[in-house]
Amino acid sequence: MNALRTNYVCYRLPEQSRYTYMAQTSGMPEVVGSVGDLGGREGFVIAPFVPSAAHPVLLLRPDVVETREVKPAAEVGDGVVRDEMCADDRETYARDFARFHGELSAGRFDKLVLSRCVRVDATSPVSAEDLFLKACRIYPHQFIALVEMRGAGTWLMATPEVLLEGCGDRWRTMALAGTMRAVEAHRDGEGVRWSAKNMEEQRYVSAYIAHILARYGEEVSARGPFTTAAAHLLHLRTDYAFRLSHRALPGELIDALHPTPAVCGMPKDEARRFIVDHESIDRQYYSGFCGPLSVDSETHLYVSLRCMRIDDGGFDLFAGGGILRDSEMETEWRETQTKLQTMLRLVIQ
Repeated sequence: MNALRTNYVCYRLPEQSRYTYMAQTSGMPEVVGSVGDLGGREGFVIAPFVPSAAHPVLLLRPDVVETREVKPAAEVGDGVVRDEMCADDRETYARDFARFHGELSAGRFDKLVLSRCVRVDATSPVSAEDLFLKACRIYPHQFIALVEMRGAGTWLMATPEVLLEGCGDRWRTMALAGTMRAVEAHRDGEGVRWSAKNMEEQRYVSAYIAHILARYGEEVSARGPFTTAAAHLLHLRTDYAFRLSHRALPGELIDALHPTPAVCGMPKDEARRFIVDHESIDRQYYSGFCGPLSVDSETHLYVSLRCMRIDDGGFDLFAGGGILRDSEMETEWRETQTKLQTMLRLVIQ
């Protein structure tokens, strides 16, 4: 891996064979005061779970933009990733789970999302660009982004979740919640059978998004919930299409949506404060969002899931899952183990 040398991003939209390279060679990315201030701006944005002086909202204003072919990436190992490779923090996770679950059982929250971070040391030099290209190759249906900015560091993600996407007054978003491994899915004549817990989790997210769109959108239509695949995982998903109300600004809508209950909890503001105060990790840009903002009049913002932070010594991998009153620690732990596989497949040699 190379030391941070410039401010640049590479991103590939789902189902595309080409990716976009953007670089800002003069000046620094703009520090945006808040998510709500993004309205009227253009560039590539990366926002954290909670903006702060240490982890600000950053907007790269590119002076170099290139479209490139996705070529086969260098092999970095596609072997089996064993559970023990990312189990060092089990005791910490169990302690956090007990604290979070206690709040749910007491009725102070309807849902909380608990995350963890796993450190994987690099055993040999690895190019972040090669990892990006490999992710493009093995995850064709996800949004793949490599972000390297002073003030944020280097982040790579392969995420399935749209926060806000559109052009003009035509926009879409989604509620994505509920997770199971594809190999463990039980099917009947009507499709995948989801547990009551997963269905309830998805209802919380979809109800929240519908509530926000009632304030900021017009001609709102919903499709779902339906089962969708993301690599080796299945999720429940509801898609929303709408017109942005003439009274609303895109920045206001982004601020209202982020973070959705899919990465935070309910009630939203109280859940976010509780997570920041009591989760054992600093999420940084994990469970924030990133993507091109009003570039060629189009916006493609995705929630920063299935992601890792890259430095010269290795990789910090992040994963999380929604917890309800009837959640069990072992089940939730296994879900985070499964989610970690997405990035582990790229870095285990």
